[in-house]
Amino acid sequence: MKSQHQVVLSIGSNEGNRLVNIETCIRLIHEEVGTIIQVSRLYETPAWGFESDAFYNCALILHTSFSAQKVLNLVLKVEKKLGRIRLNQNGYQSRIIDIDVIAFDDEIIKSEKLQVPHPLMQDRKFVLLPMQDLKLDWKHPVFQKTISELIAITPDDSVCTVVQELKNPLQDIPLEKFNYIAFEGNIGAGKTTLSHKIAEDFNAKTVLERFADNPFLPKFYKDQNRYAFPLEMSFLADRYQQLSDDLAQFDLFKDFVVADYHIFKSLIFAKITLAEDEYRLYRNLFDIIYKEMQKPDLYVYLYQNTGRLLENIKRRGRNYEQNISAEYLDKINTGYLDYIKSQTDLNVLIIDVSDRDFVKKHEDYLFILDEIRKKIFN
Repeated sequence: MKSQHQVVLSIGSNEGNRLVNIETCIRLIHEEVGTIIQVSRLYETPAWGFESDAFYNCALILHTSFSAQKVLNLVLKVEKKLGRIRLNQNGYQSRIIDIDVIAFDDEIIKSEKLQVPHPLMQDRKFVLLPMQDLKLDWKHPVFQKTISELIAITPDDSVCTVVQELKNPLQDIPLEKFNYIAFEGNIGAGKTTLSHKIAEDFNAKTVLERFADNPFLPKFYKDQNRYAFPLEMSFLADRYQQLSDDLAQFDLFKDFVVADYHIFKSLIFAKITLAEDEYRLYRNLFDIIYKEMQKPDLYVYLYQNTGRLLENIKRRGRNYEQNISAEYLDKINTGYLDYIKSQTDLNVLIIDVSDRDFVKKHEDYLFILDEIRKKIFN
C-alpha cells in the first residue's frame, strides 16, 4: 500500500529565460513541495487561448504526504518566489511561470480553489504530451481514459515540439548503487517509515520486519525476566527466516532492496535483555546464523535522542510500548553505537535525526538522502 500521494504537476513559462525558469521551478518544487520522481521532456508549444510568445512546458510526478490543498498552497508559493503575480482578471496572460495541479492519485476534487483532474487537461496537448512521457499507470477518473486515449481524441490540433530532455533531481542521488541498504535505529526512530518512503521514491523492493506478529512482545513488556529468552529466540528465528526468504526472492546484483532492520539487532537487544548465562548461549547460536546472512551494502543508523524517541513512541500509540523507559532506550542506543564501532566488514553511515522530522518536513527527508549521496561519492 502506498504511503504517499502521487501528484502530477504541469509547468509552463513564456517570459524571460524560459529554460532557466522551468529548471529553477523543478528544483524549488523538489526542495519545498515533495520528491520529484520523474520529469517529462521539455516541449515548446504555441500560446493557448491568446496571442503571445510560445511556451515551454513540461510535466512531473511528485510524491508527497501532503493534502491536495496543501500541495496547491506550496506550488503557489513557488510561483510567487519565481516572480509570478496572479492577477484577478479574465482571459489568459503571459507568465514567467505557471504551475497547475493536474492529477492527485485517482481522486476527483471539486473545491472553490482546486479542481482535480484539471478540468481542461483533455483539451490541451501541452499538458497531455508531457504527461504521456511519464508513462503513468493512470486513467482519468471522470472520463475513464488513459493519457494516450485522451491524446487520440483531443480537439487541440496545435503543434507541440520536443526541445530537450530535462533533469530529474533524483539523478544526483543514485541510491541503487547500493543494491541492499538496511536502515536501523532505536525503537521509535522512524526506520520503517523512512524505508517505505525511500522504497516508493526509488522503486525499491522492501524487506520489513514483522515485529507486530511476535506473541512474546506484549508479555515481555509486562514481565521482562520471564519472557526475555523466548522473546529474543523467537525474534532471531523469525528474522533469520524472513531475511533468508525475502532476500532469496531478489537478485542483489540487479534489484535495489531496502530493509528496515539488519539481523545484528537481535544481538544488541539480547545483550540488554538476557541474563549473562542466557546471553552466552544465545551468542553461540547467533554467530552460527550470522555467518550465513547476506550483509547490506550500506548500513544506516538513524540516531535519535531518548526524549524524541519517547515522544514518537507515545504518538504512535502501541499499548505494549507505552511503559518503555528512558533507561532501556539509552541502553539500546549504547548497544548500537558500541556494535557499530566494532564492525570492520560493514559499510556504516550514522545520521543524527534528533532535531529532524523527515515525515512532516520535506527538507529533513532530503537531508537524509543527501547524507547517503555523500556516502556514495566518498
